[in-house]
Amino acid sequence: MYFGKSYWKTQEQGIQKEWLLANGIGGFSSGTIIGMNARRYHGLLVASLIPPVERYLILSQISERIELDGEEYYLHSFRTPDFAGHGEYHLEAFHLNNGLPEFHYRIGSTAIKKRICLRYGMNQVVIVYNISNPRRKGVIQLTPLVNFRNHHYLSFHQYMTFTADADGRRMEITPYDMDKKISIYCSEGKVSMKKHCFFYNMDYLYEHERGLNGTEDHFIPGFYEIELCPGDEKTITVVCGIDEPITSLDGESIINDEIIRQDALLEDFPGGQFLRMLVSAADKFVVYRKSTNSKSVIAGYPWFTDWGRDTMIALPGLTLATGRYEDARDILYTFASYEKDGLLPNVFPDGTGDPAYNTVDASLWYFEAVYKFFLYTNDLDFIYKHLLESMLNIINGYKNGTLFNIRMEKDFLISAGSAETQLTWMDAKAGNWVVTPRHGKAVEINALWYNALMVMAEIMRLTERNGDEFMALADKVKKSFIEQFWNERGNCLFDVVGDNEKDDKMRPNQIIAVSLSFPVLDGTMARCVVDSVYEQLYTATGLLSLSRNDPQYRGIYTGDQFARDGAYHQGTVWTWPLGRFITAYARVYKDKDNIKKLLESFYLPFHDHLRDACIGSISEIFDGNEPLIPRGCFAQAWSVAEILRSYVEDYMPLLK
Repeated sequence: MYFGKSYWKTQEQGIQKEWLLANGIGGFSSGTIIGMNARRYHGLLVASLIPPVERYLILSQISERIELDGEEYYLHSFRTPDFAGHGEYHLEAFHLNNGLPEFHYRIGSTAIKKRICLRYGMNQVVIVYNISNPRRKGVIQLTPLVNFRNHHYLSFHQYMTFTADADGRRMEITPYDMDKKISIYCSEGKVSMKKHCFFYNMDYLYEHERGLNGTEDHFIPGFYEIELCPGDEKTITVVCGIDEPITSLDGESIINDEIIRQDALLEDFPGGQFLRMLVSAADKFVVYRKSTNSKSVIAGYPWFTDWGRDTMIALPGLTLATGRYEDARDILYTFASYEKDGLLPNVFPDGTGDPAYNTVDASLWYFEAVYKFFLYTNDLDFIYKHLLESMLNIINGYKNGTLFNIRMEKDFLISAGSAETQLTWMDAKAGNWVVTPRHGKAVEINALWYNALMVMAEIMRLTERNGDEFMALADKVKKSFIEQFWNERGNCLFDVVGDNEKDDKMRPNQIIAVSLSFPVLDGTMARCVVDSVYEQLYTATGLLSLSRNDPQYRGIYTGDQFARDGAYHQGTVWTWPLGRFITAYARVYKDKDNIKKLLESFYLPFHDHLRDACIGSISEIFDGNEPLIPRGCFAQAWSVAEILRSYVEDYMPLLK
């Protein structure tokens, strides 16, 4: 994927496209196509100290200075409050090549290619410089900008204390009072160490946009100098890591190993660049969790960790549609083993504490994930031996009542929460303001409840056990669901049914009732829901979280935390429900003559978006107002997963 100078006529334009690498344990590397950090989360190495969490910025950037016959040139792009470094003036092109970022610089006849790669499963970053055709004698100076702070925070020089030593071409940096060692190696040149030296006031434009402080300092331990002679072809490798031995300085080999690993993920997807890009994007979210010794799913980069709800929604797309069945098996087994009181964890502890169970939907989405696992693998034996007991406990927990006021009411529908709790995915809370109160009987929760009962009945049937009780209860749930949730006036579903009123706000939650493996709605009602959602909520990049006709609609997701929380589910566009919409649409209109073209039209905007925001991935959210500017996490697991799942399950079968 190629980008040229027309994409960075200004720095403000250049930072609008970002790149992301992930190491499979929660660590990552990210930046912009002009090499300028514009977020506190940007950096060449953000290491995960307790996989996949405790993420710390280790190496922010490398400041590159080239001197040719006494003339100085800087490749480093940056901002301070009163100065801008324009390294992008020398940048000819940016490539995302085999998923890895490449920066192509030119100074006269001298070409410099810079590539970045993370070592998979390790907290190490590799930066390779290829310098060709220098006609003048000179030197390249590489200055690492080092840090050691939680990736959510900022650092200031008066509070930063490091010790730094050199051993040959190795710099070893130790943060004060920490049993951690940062190592930086360079394959060539000589090292010069500095004392009490800092890069002051690096400014992050996106942080100011989010209403936050966006200026910080970085530690400079020293620099490397490598001589350039006329006609020399140089390959220089810099490796930075923390608390791990650096076993190789062969940058070309390390990059080749990562390309081979990524190619292996795509072996079963020989055609179609769009699908291959989604499969590559999915890989970044599947990570190892140390506390459970199993795989998990990072909800979004750069700031989210792994959550139960997001994992269950994303699992079919990230692992099943991509053929990663062992990862799916590992995740499903782990969550089953942590079932408690009929609930699955929403958040795992980073250390030895107990998980948090504050969600009503993660446990119910689990049934959809398990059933999808069966459809893809036919591994009924695994479900029977390792998952079924926890699934039965969940059903009983919801029937008889469990934590957070989650219980089945007399009408067989599930009610949950209170005015003070947020248990569904629309969980924004700004101070004491519950932005989207959805306690009571939420529409998607009860669609999931019906689906869970039907999944249980089907698994019982397949294992030659009696599932009549689940089928009988499902029939009662379906009857009550239609009686309680059908909105005759709106020709759609109510969003929440409370004790004394029904919420008729037009939200995307109702599409779940038509898109699950066992939909609670069918026939005319199902088609009416799809049509209503299409007419009132559909946009090119997802579904509006609230109709634009609603007086509480907020169409711009900007400003400080309070303003953003107030818009999060009040009009902001979300991509993940679009996958459910596409499934529902394909289901109710399967007999349309032009169904293939209609479905294709839903994916076309993402061909473009994969070249925007975080290149090669899909954003968490977008403004509700046109032009649907990407917001939130620049790479979101369930956004990628649901577009990928629906593409594989709903669209690809039509191509045969």
